[in-house]
Amino acid sequence: MSSLKKYALIVAGGSGSRMGSEVPKQFIEICGLPILMHTINVFRKAMQDIEVVLVLPEEQIKTWKCLCLKHNFIHHIEICSGGETRFHSVKNGLSLIEGDGLVGIHDGVRPLVSDETIRRCYQEAAIYGNAIPVTGVVETVRFQEEDRSSVIDRTKLRLVQTPQVFRIESIKAAFLRDYDETFTDDASVFESNGGIIHLTEGNRENIKITHPIDLVIGEYLIQCRNSI
Repeated sequence: MSSLKKYALIVAGGSGSRMGSEVPKQFIEICGLPILMHTINVFRKAMQDIEVVLVLPEEQIKTWKCLCLKHNFIHHIEICSGGETRFHSVKNGLSLIEGDGLVGIHDGVRPLVSDETIRRCYQEAAIYGNAIPVTGVVETVRFQEEDRSSVIDRTKLRLVQTPQVFRIESIKAAFLRDYDETFTDDASVFESNGGIIHLTEGNRENIKITHPIDLVIGEYLIQCRNSI
């Protein structure tokens, strides 16, 4: 593993509306812990020297601190308030990170990223300047326009995951740009600033827990992981 300093910038801004829950989805408990704590634990396990920056909506920070007390979740984590969009939340989090090194930007509700994916992303970002985990598409995909549709060659498509890892100075420079609705992830911000994206292998179970079915799948997979 590279000797560069490593950060995990974990963004958790969900409200729970698509989950049909009054509890923000990152705070929903699975196997005795909020999803967000499972996510942080994966990074701590994969790289013990990593520094964690957590971005939460300002109105959720107090709840998070109460949950940390409840679960005796004692880690040194820097916390900052999110912004209007994910772009602004990431930008706020990056403002707490200085110097040279690598930062992996990760969705707080992706607790099933594997140790191997995390380490691979940081290792390859140290070489190529960035590393974006992806998986192949296994279903047939069709492109629909008005009343017509056509098959797309799925062998050329990739599903994008997180953590998306970058050299700190290059991703901070990219986030100096004005917000654009075409920014669907951090890689698209980086690319808009002239960066060339390096893709690497993700892990298929690294789902983003968004809908009720994801919660069922996530709980099962975490139970399997904890039983190993």
